[in-house]
Order: sequence, then structure tokens, then C-alpha cells
Amino acid sequence: MRQKTLKEPFTLSSKGLHTGLHITATFLPAEVNHGLKIQRVDLEGQPVIDCDARLVGETQRGTVLVSGEIKVSTIEHAMAALLAAGVDNCLIQLNGPEMPIMDGSAYYWTKEIQRVGVTEQDANREYLVIDRVIEVEGQHGERMRIEPSDHFSLEVTTDFGSSILGKMTATLNDFADFPEEISSARTFVFVREIEPLLQMGLIKGGDLGNAIVIYEVELTQERFNALTDKLGVSHMDARQLGYLNPKPLTWKNETTRHKLLDVVGDLALIGCPLIGKVTAYKPGHAINNVFSRAIMKYKEEKKGVDIS
Repeated sequence: MRQKTLKEPFTLSSKGLHTGLHITATFLPAEVNHGLKIQRVDLEGQPVIDCDARLVGETQRGTVLVSGEIKVSTIEHAMAALLAAGVDNCLIQLNGPEMPIMDGSAYYWTKEIQRVGVTEQDANREYLVIDRVIEVEGQHGERMRIEPSDHFSLEVTTDFGSSILGKMTATLNDFADFPEEISSARTFVFVREIEPLLQMGLIKGGDLGNAIVIYEVELTQERFNALTDKLGVSHMDARQLGYLNPKPLTWKNETTRHKLLDVVGDLALIGCPLIGKVTAYKPGHAINNVFSRAIMKYKEEKKGVDIS
């Protein structure tokens, strides 16, 4: 199989989820063996950072690349769209510190990649074929595992201990299914998380147009009114639990499909497609990155290179 890049550039703009800034991202074709890279055109010297799991410096409500003074947040949705489309080489020019959030999914990135198309290049693609089990665990019951298989597949199970969400599973057995079955799954947040996140300086650009908002723990009407004011929506009955969004869920397990989308985006930072069966229980960006780094270590060990 040959490496691939975009046939043409494309540009998308929206506010950033965490900064609230209006940000533009331009995706450009790139030469063979270039990989996926992001260029901060708003910074002096327009520095470039590799999309590499080893450069992930923060994982609070998104995957953040950090290298010296360069920082790029919330990259996972765009990365998922590129990996699912088979794009090996791409330069993303960004005029801000995070990727535009769009509608909180990978839908718009996926649609633009489909619109411009991809093209084969004059170099072979590297695959990482898994020949043994690799498994990592987190401190809160999170588990991620990859085992040998003749193709890539991914199964994700979420369990938030929530009366509204419950325990759910989502699967992806072929990247050809990603555009219709996964790409439009939106990010989400619980109402109880909003105040702490705002206090941390996050989700300044969050609203009901770019995130599913789940209300499961009843608040006083006064406190609920204050939170809906922050979201820029009309006051609602604080006794009515459920989803605050006017747009209904696309699937009952949309939140789990979004977690699967995030796993795909974080696995894109390994640097090559995987051949193996991945199962994830209660994944999140932190455990996703631990898992990706473990796979990269395995990759280098197969090559006989010591990266410790």
C-alpha cells in the first residue's frame, strides 16, 4: 500500500473549545515521509510540531501537543479524520493555540477530506503489525489492550456510573465506516463538570452547538439558571434531568462513539496505521496516550532501537 496525502488544500474556521478564540486551520498536501505536522503560523518563526504521542504534554479535556514554546490543543478530532481517511502526510497551518472545535465532532474535517480527495504517493506506507498483547491500565479502572489480528478493529466501552448514559459499547471494524458511523459523534460534558472546567480556564468556547450537555444531578433553580446563563441558553426547569441540547442524539450511544473517535485520533499520533484488535474500557485522553506510548515503545523494540 502506498502513502497518501490530500489532493488539494482546504480550510475550516470556528472558535476554539477552550480559548473561545476564532481560529482557522488550513490542511495542506505534504511530501512522502512527512507525516502529520502542525505549524503555528501565528507565532514568530512559524514553528512546526510533529503530531507525535511522545509530545503530548496535557490531556485535560483534550490532547495537547507541547514542544518548548509551541503548544497545540484539541487536535484529536482532526487527527481521527486524517487517520480514518488514510492520510499519511499533511501539514496543518494553524493561527491559534488549538484546533477549531467546529460542532464538537470530526464531521467537518471528514467531509472536507472527502471533498478534496486523497492521492497516492511514490512511497510505501508503513504498518505496525501487532504480534503480541500490549495492555495498559489506569488508576480508575481504565484499560486498553491490543492483540494480534489480521486487520485493525476497535471496541470501546464506557461506564460513567450515570443514570442517563449507563454502560454502552461502540465498535469500528473498518475505517470505511468512520464517515457515516463515527465522524459526527459530538463531544460531551456533564453539567456538574462545567463550573470546575471554567475555573480551570477551559471550555470558554463551549456551547450547545459544539457539545452534548448532560444534566443528571439536580441543582437548585438559582444555580441552574446561572449555569445556563454561562452557556448562553434560556432558563429551564431545574427538575427536568436529561440532555440540554435542542439537537437530539444521532445515536443512543453517541457519547461512546465519540470516545471511540477520540481513541482513533490519539492512536494517529503513533505515526503509522496499526494491524491489531484494540479494546478499550473507560478510555480517556490520559490512558489513550499511555497506550499510544506503549505501542510506540513496542514499535521501536521491534526495530531493535532503545528509546528508553
